[in-house]
Amino acid sequence: MAMHISNMNQLQAALMPTMVKMVDELAERVYETLNYFLQEYYNSYDPKSYQRQYDFLRSAVKVEPKIKGSKVTTSVYIDTESMDNYYNATGFQVASWANQGLHGGLNAGSKTPHVWDDTMDNTVNNGELLKLAVDYLRSKGISVRV
Repeated sequence: MAMHISNMNQLQAALMPTMVKMVDELAERVYETLNYFLQEYYNSYDPKSYQRQYDFLRSAVKVEPKIKGSKVTTSVYIDTESMDNYYNATGFQVASWANQGLHGGLNAGSKTPHVWDDTMDNTVNNGELLKLAVDYLRSKGISVRV
């Protein structure tokens, strides 16, 4: 169905549902990638001296997109506040170590991913999210040149 748009506010209103859906799909891709690297982090080390609580493994959060003025925003993050089962370390410290490829502050091997940096490298830094955004917009009939 064709729409008659006569000003920028009407254009923005017409595009907002498409933008919300696109942002949600992009956030989902980051969330899936973060969970992949969290699992790889757990797979890279088999502790002998303690039983895991798996708080860090379940710490990824994806926030539903929200419209704020003329923008659509969302977040994907590691909820360090939810990780309260660690001895002598905060959730933030555990996440920081994981991003350095360390388990409990110790180097447990070269196959340990750098959880957050690897997530960013495999979504944002390599251009994948931009490609997904362009593909999504084109699938909705919006002409995009890169």
